[in-house]
Amino acid sequence: MPGDGFTIKSRIRKFLRSPSAGKNCKENLTSKVTLEKVLGITSSGNSALACDPRSGLVAYPAGCVVVLLNPKKNRQHHIINTSRKTITALSFSPDGKHLVTGESGHLPAVRVWDVAERKQVAELQKHKYSVSCVAFSPNGKYIVSVGNQHDMMVNVWAWKKDVIVAANKVSSKVKGVSFSEDSSYFVTVGNRHVKFWYLDHCKANKASAPVPLLGRSGLLGQLRNNFFCDVACGRGSKSDSTFCITSSGLLCEFNSKRMLDKWVDLRTGLAQSLSLSEDMIFCGCADGTVRAFRPADLHFVCTLPRPHPLGSDVSSMTEAR
Repeated sequence: MPGDGFTIKSRIRKFLRSPSAGKNCKENLTSKVTLEKVLGITSSGNSALACDPRSGLVAYPAGCVVVLLNPKKNRQHHIINTSRKTITALSFSPDGKHLVTGESGHLPAVRVWDVAERKQVAELQKHKYSVSCVAFSPNGKYIVSVGNQHDMMVNVWAWKKDVIVAANKVSSKVKGVSFSEDSSYFVTVGNRHVKFWYLDHCKANKASAPVPLLGRSGLLGQLRNNFFCDVACGRGSKSDSTFCITSSGLLCEFNSKRMLDKWVDLRTGLAQSLSLSEDMIFCGCADGTVRAFRPADLHFVCTLPRPHPLGSDVSSMTEAR
């Protein structure tokens, strides 16, 4: 009967409008919807791409999500930033157990995540604007975070104690940061900018308030007008040296006195990234070119083969390209 149909519809509407029904629907959706795979990347530079040398995991941002990619198994895991702010920088801890991230937006946080559990374990909110770079010290005690050119802050965070031990301002646009092997200093690079920041006096600080971070500019000489886009402090016998790369294609070495000691031309139109070990320096250049050099004397070793074009069937190739 018409009256019965109207009654049923009314009951359904009343049920759907009830708070308990909405709550149950939300719980059901939460339990069913999971992120399986991320397509794409929102990294705008080297500071938002990291690799754990122990496990081989590659971390990169996609909006407010950090993708943890196992390239051997082609499998993804994900860390979701609950603040919904875009991830702008990230870096693994030396033991690979933790990941630090920086984000954009108003009052961005620097967050530390447990990689295995994919849960947040620490948080720092001392920047007003976007974070450009983050890095763990080799001893795992400190995290350095550098704000963008509008934020202009460099913070050193004893993250396990949740204490800022040192801070200062930086006037340049910073694109990269690297710690020395003994964790006594770190180096930032950017537009006409190479600066050494020293932590020795911070370690002796027993006060709760942060001390001014001591910074000394590198002596750039005739390369002072270059854009330094990446940096790596030396390892092993070259631990006193600092290696930088310019966007114009120069590999530079600074000695223990912060002086530009030597440089070599990479013979490329554009250089973007730098990575090193005790025995080798790898320079990422335009068109997928990677050149290798010896840290001891910056002697050229080789140019690595370029990646295969997208869509290539490697198994069907019979000749090297």
